[in-house]
Amino acid sequence: MFPSARVINSSIAAGGADGFMPNVETLAMLDPDVVVQWGDRGDDIVAPLRNAGMHTALMRYGTEQFARDSLTLMGEIAGKPDKARRLIAWREAVATEIAAKAAAMPDKRRLKVVYLQRASTGLVVAGANTYSDYYIRLVGGVNAAAELSGALAINAEQLAQWAPDVILLNGFEEQLTPRRIYDDPLLSGAKAAMERRVYKMPIGGYRWDPPSHENPLAWMWLAQLLYPDLFRYDLRKEIEESYQIVYGYRPSLSDIDSVLRLSVNGDARGYDRFTAVAPTPGHAP
Repeated sequence: MFPSARVINSSIAAGGADGFMPNVETLAMLDPDVVVQWGDRGDDIVAPLRNAGMHTALMRYGTEQFARDSLTLMGEIAGKPDKARRLIAWREAVATEIAAKAAAMPDKRRLKVVYLQRASTGLVVAGANTYSDYYIRLVGGVNAAAELSGALAINAEQLAQWAPDVILLNGFEEQLTPRRIYDDPLLSGAKAAMERRVYKMPIGGYRWDPPSHENPLAWMWLAQLLYPDLFRYDLRKEIEESYQIVYGYRPSLSDIDSVLRLSVNGDARGYDRFTAVAPTPGHAP
């Protein structure tokens, strides 16, 4: 969508222990009007900007409210507050519609879901008080790891004991695919693996699993994935229409295939519903 982004100098992030320490000298050469920095990782990564006299805006991360606050902040910085309000209204409309349908679902229908925040080497699961927990519950699922709080390491035996109906793989580990679960001697015996219900989270302009401006698409995707008889979205149309509004870009059919990761999810149970278009009312912002 924005090929020129590939040549942006990334050395403004000098690194440090967590990779978020700013390189003030490089930033000063850019003469920015404002610098956006994480506001929840301590003052060590903020003080150098403040001491250099740079106007610094801080973003918090990890909840739905923080995601909406960040949209408001960026709308103000970009001089497009109306667009930010439109994107927030889109979130509210989709979340409200999904929550209303999910609330009426009997408990016996609710599927157990696990989101693996890391899985390439070792397993890290998203428990309660995580953003993954929020949207699993939003669409009517049960977070099988809700007995834990935050993101915690687990072993294969614990995952098997939870017997999740569905396993979601993170979008951060790019080489991670459902084969990691299907080919593992222990994990392949999990209910979700035996029923071919392991899915890698989609990725569009940004990943769909953490808080971002594309989350309504992720909610629709997961709702339809878990309960296709209850949620009948034309997700491909939703992607096409929302990307034109969010990015000013009309994705091709192959673009949408890539967003939905058909190459790795295509043989999973029920995923063929995302290859066909069935017109329904639109939900684009």
